[in-house]
Amino acid sequence: MGRAVMVGRGPAGIRLFVLSTVIILTARSSRAQQGDGCGLSVLGPCSGSLSSLGYPGTYPNHTVCEWEISVPQGRRLHFRFADLDIEENNCQVNYLRIYDGIGPHRTQIVKFCGLGLNVPDLILSSGNQVTVQFMSGTHQSGRGFSLAYSTTEHTDLITCLDKGIHFTEAEFTRYCPAGCLTSVGEISGTIPHGYRDSSPVCLAAIHAGVVSNSVGGQISVVSSKGIPHYDGSLANNVSSTVGPLSNSLFTFKTSGCYGTLGLESGVVRDSQLFASSVWEWSDVIGKPSEWGPTGARLNGAGLPWASAHSNQQQWLQVDLKKEKRITGITTTGSSLLEYQFYVSAYRVLYSNDGQHWNIYREADATQDKIFKGNTNYLQEVRNNFIPPIEARYVRISPTQWHQRIALKFELLGCQFHQARPRIYHPARPPPPSVATDTPPMYGQTTHTPDIRNTTMPPCTINDVAFATVLVPVLVIILTTLILTTVCAWHWKSRKNSSEGVYDPSHWDRADWWKSMKQFLPSKMAEGEESVRYSSSEVGRIRVRGNTPRLRAEPAEYAQPLVSGVMTSLGQRSTFKPEEGSDPGYTDPNLYDAPMATDIYHAYAQPLPASGAEYATPIMIDIASHLSGSSTLNQPTTVSSFMGRGPASLLTRTDSGQSGRSMYDTPKSTEQATPTKDLAYQVPQSSSQKPVE
Repeated sequence: MGRAVMVGRGPAGIRLFVLSTVIILTARSSRAQQGDGCGLSVLGPCSGSLSSLGYPGTYPNHTVCEWEISVPQGRRLHFRFADLDIEENNCQVNYLRIYDGIGPHRTQIVKFCGLGLNVPDLILSSGNQVTVQFMSGTHQSGRGFSLAYSTTEHTDLITCLDKGIHFTEAEFTRYCPAGCLTSVGEISGTIPHGYRDSSPVCLAAIHAGVVSNSVGGQISVVSSKGIPHYDGSLANNVSSTVGPLSNSLFTFKTSGCYGTLGLESGVVRDSQLFASSVWEWSDVIGKPSEWGPTGARLNGAGLPWASAHSNQQQWLQVDLKKEKRITGITTTGSSLLEYQFYVSAYRVLYSNDGQHWNIYREADATQDKIFKGNTNYLQEVRNNFIPPIEARYVRISPTQWHQRIALKFELLGCQFHQARPRIYHPARPPPPSVATDTPPMYGQTTHTPDIRNTTMPPCTINDVAFATVLVPVLVIILTTLILTTVCAWHWKSRKNSSEGVYDPSHWDRADWWKSMKQFLPSKMAEGEESVRYSSSEVGRIRVRGNTPRLRAEPAEYAQPLVSGVMTSLGQRSTFKPEEGSDPGYTDPNLYDAPMATDIYHAYAQPLPASGAEYATPIMIDIASHLSGSSTLNQPTTVSSFMGRGPASLLTRTDSGQSGRSMYDTPKSTEQATPTKDLAYQVPQSSSQKPVE
């Protein structure tokens, strides 16, 4: 700590000397302010903010203030003005000066005097020490000034008054100075939903827990389209208000280590919560009421934790089972209307072994951090740890409260991945003392407990790296097995489907084409050429002594019968007569062979009344029939049939019956007499006679 004398001048010119104490925020650099014209100011280790007394209102007459700023050797300072408004009727006594150095040997860098001055450029020092002097005489107007400073490596320094609407980039990074919590301005919104564009950026960064008010720091900002409503909350001693619709909003990029650590969700078990004491009592009808540590879960139903005694020796503790990175804490009061208890200020202690405890302090600070708690029994309040805590045990020690110590809480953070040696953890603390009487609804403050302060040991490892390697390997193996199974099934199915009834490959191709013709227009199919088979190919149709059966495919035209082979005829089929000069049947063996009595012959189905369609018959050359020698040596021709009207699909016939009584004779231009036993059958029609 250091002492500074504040010198004041009253309206009558009488000087008053008041002794005050200024807290020095770091031991490495010397900073002090003196005078009666000093406004809200924070002099951080590498940055800070200054303002005149009463800013943004009119500064008082006949005042003076000097700020002496020092940073580590080898560094320099620069200054950026947010506002400069000094009445200029007498610049001999109304001015702002910046000097290089401290003391009588300082040299002036710049002097300002005037209303509404705009100073866009940074003002640089030549050394690591600077004096800022502000003086006022008699004046009628003027707001005074507000400025920010930092070391020169932060070239993107902004002031505490810069708002979101002052930046046009979709994403940008800037450096916020220390002390923006004391600046005037109002923010609307909260993290992670975003802040209204009218909010000061650095003040919103403190509320979001991105930077510390006592140190400042670098921020990464993302702008986006505004939302209709902005919520308000209290966090890090900054209150945000409810805000209406705006054109745009901004939020902050963070490390992502702001998840809850399991108190509200139940991941942290009841056996991991401890307290110094528990308030327990019975009502007038004898019903017991216990306010134990298991009720200290944020947003949990039932009674919260409340201590049996109201003093600063009370604490609430959680064991996280392993070291975690803890970035914040959210607290609330009793949340019970009939018991409006809450903690308004507290300390946070942490430990790795449950025995040696550290009191949390901000970076480069020499005093313990006192966190501002709740202002009522219901509202949630968030405080962030900058820098974060890395520990297994966390303890909350209330320092101020309303009526009685009672709270619920949740820790914010994430897993801690740095490797460290294993640490022995002792057994749980002894059970808390219990108060059986009903204490009064008020408390009192006692002296701060003497708590040991030790350094924080290094941190532990977890198995994230092993899981990162194992999971992709398992996925690759599983994918390979699935692909192998699918390929084997597909190959087997394809092999089964490719096995045909007939040996010749030409027969397979023809069979495939017949199945495909059902997808072609009927007019296109009429122009197809006849498929011919030799007698040697037909002879191979026999399968091991059994009469072969042609595979029936859904084709547009019917296939003729060959030597008593039965086929299935497709719908809308008949035989198409082929125009030729010498039609007829050439193979006499086809008709001489007697037909078995148990063979059923299929008939071609007649066409509907809408029109006739014709099928292209199969041309068959049979050198030798099953019945023996050939009696006819005529050239091969096309046998044509045509029929209309309804007919039976199957008819049983004997070898001794005449084919003329049951079958049509094929049409012939030379009046050929059909043979008695026909291999091609066409259904009879009562309305159609054979063409002579």
